[in-house]
Amino acid sequence: MPPRLVVRDIALFERPVSFARPFRFGAVVVNATPQAFVRVEIEVEGKSRALGASAEFLVPKWFDKRPELTPDETVQELRRSLLIAREFYLAHSGFDTAFGLHAACIGAQVAACAREDIPPLAAAYGPAEIDKAILDALLRSVGVNFFDGMAQNVAGIDARLSPDLADGEIAAFLAGRKRLERVAIRHTVGLDDKIEGEGGVADARENAGARYFKLKLNGDPEHDAARLIRIGNELATLPYDYEVTLDANEQYADLAALATLVDRLDRDHAMQPIAAKLLYIEQPMPRDITKASPLGALAKGGFIIDEADDSYDAFPAARALGYRGISSKSCKGLYKSIVNATRAAKWSADGEAYFVSGEDLTCQAGLAVQQDLALGALIGVTHAERNGHHYVDGFAETPIAEAEAFLSAHPDLYARDRKVRLAIHDGDLMTGSLTTPGFATSVHPDWSTLSPLARPIARILQEQAL
Repeated sequence: MPPRLVVRDIALFERPVSFARPFRFGAVVVNATPQAFVRVEIEVEGKSRALGASAEFLVPKWFDKRPELTPDETVQELRRSLLIAREFYLAHSGFDTAFGLHAACIGAQVAACAREDIPPLAAAYGPAEIDKAILDALLRSVGVNFFDGMAQNVAGIDARLSPDLADGEIAAFLAGRKRLERVAIRHTVGLDDKIEGEGGVADARENAGARYFKLKLNGDPEHDAARLIRIGNELATLPYDYEVTLDANEQYADLAALATLVDRLDRDHAMQPIAAKLLYIEQPMPRDITKASPLGALAKGGFIIDEADDSYDAFPAARALGYRGISSKSCKGLYKSIVNATRAAKWSADGEAYFVSGEDLTCQAGLAVQQDLALGALIGVTHAERNGHHYVDGFAETPIAEAEAFLSAHPDLYARDRKVRLAIHDGDLMTGSLTTPGFATSVHPDWSTLSPLARPIARILQEQAL
């Protein structure tokens, strides 16, 4: 039986992070954003207490893109999500499995956030971060690394949130997993990034030898086509093969606009350097339109959802609309990624290929990137978007001693190049040092250098006061 635990304390912190260059995706440009940190203390039944940790950027205007909200208001939503989730997890006073605790809290979390006008995707952020820290503590308590622990289903993941699956199917999927020793980076080309020449997409000093590229779209088919032609011409000069994905971040208004882009990809010879290497198109339309719009004939092009992945039933619903894949992001929930990977394996056994992709909402070096990398290496993600290696300068504002501690503990994953930063080996990240007891890390942050999480007032309370 999986070990049972109870959460005794949850502490929330944050640290500012400045970007080395602007990151423009969708309708937002990010130059800096806080990174949230979670520290939990658990008691495992029959054992002593243990500490666990997690981290993730508080990214503006991704979880909630409503135009009437400012970027800061969307960051405040994520802080509220963490604070609300903290109360639910601490209120669960009985011993339970790690997944049982998640399952007991997630419904109430989404409902409580809805009362504060926080959408489901942002609502899930708080539990996602707390779940990672709890799992870290649990694995440390039982002295097992993430990969071995998940193969044994130490978290007790079952099908209570995914009735289309059976408990045994999830357990069998986990039991058959083998850690990927290498995971290729997928280099992001943001909407403001340079394309040609020095510092452009084909510059090895810029792309770190990546063989996979993620190209951002802005939702205008003609503009996007012209930009993709320029990028394709540059990528065609690489001395090795490459593949690409496209990400619209909900910017295509409807199926008609999307069909225009797909038609250009199919018919315009100038777009062949992109079209011939295209793996999939990610979240082209807004999440509400996505859920009401079957892809029809467009489904042959290969589409995945990302922002529309805001519940445990999102992947089956997207499959019925013609989508073939879904993203894994630790900020959306590690258990949901594992459930979706189980689904993809089950559905693919019937002949059609379904998959889970690895996307990265700028995971910062350290806890965030290690835990997200380990999750992908567990469920079979062979290449993953990695923004932090070029939008953030190494460990950014992280104290030098903390960055050095991560370098010492994980020498296959970091290197010192003026600053400590991700070490990319022929376009790949190595996962060997992630096999330490705990959730993919031997090191926790220097908690004394972090600020307490800012405590926003719920927006619904602000509105009532006006």
